[in-house]
Amino acid sequence: MTAVRKIYQTTNHITGQKRWWALGSVMITMFFSAMDQTVVSTAMPTIIGDLKGFSLYAWVFTAYMMASSVTVPLYGKLSDTYGRKPFYIFGLVMFMLGSVFSGQARTIMELIISRALQGIGAGAMMSMPRATIGDIFNPRERGKWMGALSGIYGLASIFGPYLGGWITDNFGWRWIFYINLPFGILALIAVIYALPSVRTEHKSVLDWKGSILLVTGLLPVLLAFTWAGNKYAWNSFQIISLMVFGTVFIVLFLLNEKREAEPILSPELFKNRIFTVSLIIGFLISVGLFGGLIFLPLFIQGVIGLSAKNSGAVLTPMMLSFITGSIIGGVLISKTGRYKLQAIIASAVMIYGTYLLSVMDVNTTWPVVVRNMVVLGLGVGNIMPLINVVVQNAFPYKIMGVVNSTQQFVRSLGGVIVAPIFGTVLANTFRSKLAENMPAKLNQILSFIPADKRAQFLNPQNLTNLQAQEAMKSRFMAFGSGGAELFKHFLKAVKESLTSGFNHIYTVSIFFAAAAFIAAFFLKEINLKHDEYFAGEQEEQQKDITGAAGNK
Repeated sequence: MTAVRKIYQTTNHITGQKRWWALGSVMITMFFSAMDQTVVSTAMPTIIGDLKGFSLYAWVFTAYMMASSVTVPLYGKLSDTYGRKPFYIFGLVMFMLGSVFSGQARTIMELIISRALQGIGAGAMMSMPRATIGDIFNPRERGKWMGALSGIYGLASIFGPYLGGWITDNFGWRWIFYINLPFGILALIAVIYALPSVRTEHKSVLDWKGSILLVTGLLPVLLAFTWAGNKYAWNSFQIISLMVFGTVFIVLFLLNEKREAEPILSPELFKNRIFTVSLIIGFLISVGLFGGLIFLPLFIQGVIGLSAKNSGAVLTPMMLSFITGSIIGGVLISKTGRYKLQAIIASAVMIYGTYLLSVMDVNTTWPVVVRNMVVLGLGVGNIMPLINVVVQNAFPYKIMGVVNSTQQFVRSLGGVIVAPIFGTVLANTFRSKLAENMPAKLNQILSFIPADKRAQFLNPQNLTNLQAQEAMKSRFMAFGSGGAELFKHFLKAVKESLTSGFNHIYTVSIFFAAAAFIAAFFLKEINLKHDEYFAGEQEEQQKDITGAAGNK
């Protein structure tokens, strides 16, 4: 009977001692996949210098981001039928292969292709861990473990930059990819041992047409958001063409999903109010979180004047508060079984944290920035595990993978979309304000400088960190005895202009946070289920086991 049970397990539900092994594999997988992103970010200047690929800098991130985002729904759909194990294994193997090839890259194009391969594996590691938590624990128990999972992500974000810098300085940048291998092998062993092999009588039919339409539609849209305001203007032919092309295929994808018997992204899910509201909140929260993480280091370096190393240290309190908020929020959900009031309070804290960031000025000190980040981290951290738990609780266990991956997919898109939009807001505001804040005497001097050299003075990339500003100071010394005073006024104009850009970014973020706060009031509250959540699946599995034994 034991052998039959192993072969014919029909659900992903994990019980007994193996669930702790499964939990360990989830934590390891989440930690090293999250840490990889921050480790690579730290080493990128060295990598680009070595491979001579500055013009393709963004593609190292874009290839990874797009490959992981578009594969998340595929993994979620298939794992509900065929089990999490084969897709964990596939994802881990692909991620490790991508790591090896990235470490061996001799050109920037080889690195980009290898990062895309890593991204295909990362798509599994983004969607599987939260679904596996749902396989192990019932909805009432999940809160604290979802909080722990978010805490693992925050912990990786703290250690990643330090580890990346240390490895790059002492062993070379290639080892930031090789370091993934021991973690990956450890996670692979745990997954093979702890996760069940699922076989069901029902064979899922993959929605190939929908998958192709989804990928064909998303890639140009993601490219457009990545290039807009950076490589091409927002109203350029290239960006508009990509947007139109992508939108057409996304519309075709949505029409196809209505006709498919087993759609990869079921329109039926959106009829559930809890699902739709949670999706909206998750999207808006991810916008706020990414806004904080992406642009705060720029403020710390460009306005406050700290070095890149110290700006990374200042970000640590935000991630610590994010971890604290995630754990506290998760425990509260598990203890009380309630979540609506918590969602409202957490989003209100997020509004306050974003407001504090929006009123920073050129006189703001780094302890004030730390305080503001702590407030934002507590709000975001408190609500993140909540939206995972409530949406899983609202649907039958058998479709949890689809529900979870759809939510993860939309949240990932939030981060993808917000970065170029906020980047454009910052760049445009900086340029316009710098012209206004520039001393009249300096404007007069710059008017006599050739246009190409004048552009170097006013290029945001040459002005937004301490090292660049020091390099710019030497150019002002060429103006003679008054050069130092001119540079002082120029630097003041730069900081004021940067601050105006940040004010605009975080003012926009307040509206996103406020929208999440309003959405929280529409979040329908239902009791978090205990073990009865798995009851129907267990009965179905028992029937299959009995039937299989009878056939024997």
